[in-house]
Amino acid sequence: MTNSTTAVEFWLLGFHSLPGWQTLLFIVFLVIYILTITGNIAIISVVRLEPRLHSPMYSFLQNLSFLEICYTSTIMPKMLANLLVERKAISFAGCMAQLYCFVFLGATECFLLAVMAYDRYLAICYPLHYTVAMSDASCTRLAMVSWVTGIFTGLLPCLLISRLPFCGSTQIKHFFCDIPPLLKLSCSDTSTTEVVIFILSLLVLVSCLLLTLVSYLFIILTILKIPSFSGKRKTFSTCGSHLSIVAIYYGTMISMYVRPTSSLPSELNKIVSVFYTIITPLLNPVIYSLRNKDFRDGLKKIISRQCSLHRV
Repeated sequence: MTNSTTAVEFWLLGFHSLPGWQTLLFIVFLVIYILTITGNIAIISVVRLEPRLHSPMYSFLQNLSFLEICYTSTIMPKMLANLLVERKAISFAGCMAQLYCFVFLGATECFLLAVMAYDRYLAICYPLHYTVAMSDASCTRLAMVSWVTGIFTGLLPCLLISRLPFCGSTQIKHFFCDIPPLLKLSCSDTSTTEVVIFILSLLVLVSCLLLTLVSYLFIILTILKIPSFSGKRKTFSTCGSHLSIVAIYYGTMISMYVRPTSSLPSELNKIVSVFYTIITPLLNPVIYSLRNKDFRDGLKKIISRQCSLHRV
């Protein structure tokens, strides 16, 4: 560790308050990481191989699955390594790179979830115009805009924090380089940086959440007009999985970033962070696949085709 005005490296303390649980935590998080990667790769593969799933909704789902693989891989490999070693150091450049990827991918997920809500709004509220409004070109453009906007959103927080002096302790009381613990480590006045990041977080999180909620408000109003109970149930089930992810992701993200930096203790920050960095990427394949009949049918067809080929 260093006492100079420019930190050479940081120490990620992680779950240091649970010294006897490090091996167990490593095993649990490793299993979650493997399941997350495997599940999201399975979604991408099934959608690509099953022609019936070549639709805008599943195209956005592929983007989301790829994002979740990148998102969890930004944090978990380093976290897993730190659970087994005494020296839990990360270079200043490595910390800033992790911070940038985390913010960029987190913002992109917000935009993708909003786009997916808009897609469901068009499909349910305007089914006759859906194929025209959500063409392949429109679908590609919306996905690209989500990624590009996320890339630029990640630049400002990373640039502001990288310019802060760190002249005292360089021990980060977290399992990854996150904004609140880094702001606490700086030995300068961070009020301007905090305000800018707060406004940026507010714009991204609240605007995307509002777009999502408005989309689903119109969806619910449309569903209530469906005369048959089976029709209502089928439509609700299509949107229920998306709403589950939205509730968990936005709930934890807003509680972390749209609030004063010092309002939660570091241990509680870690628990909240586990939900949107580890649990949500795991739930994505579980909720979208196991609760989706079309996806399950597509998976069964692919398995049947593979079994038939092996028999031949």
